[in-house]
Amino acid sequence: MDIPLEIAWRNVEKSEPLETIIRERAEKLHRYFSRINSCRIAVEVPHRSQYHAHEFHLRIEVRVPEDEIVVSNDPGDRNDHFDPNIAVRDAFNAMERRLETHSQKMRGEIKTLSGPPQGRVIRKFDGYGFVRMNDGQEIYFAPNAVVADDFESLDVGDAVELTVAEGEGAMGPQASMVRPISDLQINPDKRENI
Repeated sequence: MDIPLEIAWRNVEKSEPLETIIRERAEKLHRYFSRINSCRIAVEVPHRSQYHAHEFHLRIEVRVPEDEIVVSNDPGDRNDHFDPNIAVRDAFNAMERRLETHSQKMRGEIKTLSGPPQGRVIRKFDGYGFVRMNDGQEIYFAPNAVVADDFESLDVGDAVELTVAEGEGAMGPQASMVRPISDLQINPDKRENI
């Protein structure tokens, strides 16, 4: 790293053992992408009532040439993040995956899709549903986002093209348009299940 590691503690006392774990994990990030410029980490516990248990949040910001990769809000099972060690583990595991994907893109091993993003309907409820895109991201959609008001004819497993709206809604990333298609355009060299 060009700039030394920065660790901030917010609403929580600094812990030497936890800081040691964070520093050890941060030193290993170069295994996934060798040209890391800087890394900033924030460990925090949001303000809560004294009667509620404290849930740890970890935010990792890694600066690489021409980009910044951020992992925030404790990926993984939130019920486990009352233990700061698990919050650190989950956040660093997510950052390692993101850095590895970034490295593969830089080497040209992962091709970016041309055309609208595609995915499959993975869950559908009365009044909304979720699509898992080819990259694994889950996107929320409402009935009015489905082309030709065809929400009722969509089934779990159906292939769709979608337009992802700017920003996030209450349910996370949201589609502003969902259009059923005959099948996904998957790279035959990478036979991944969606």
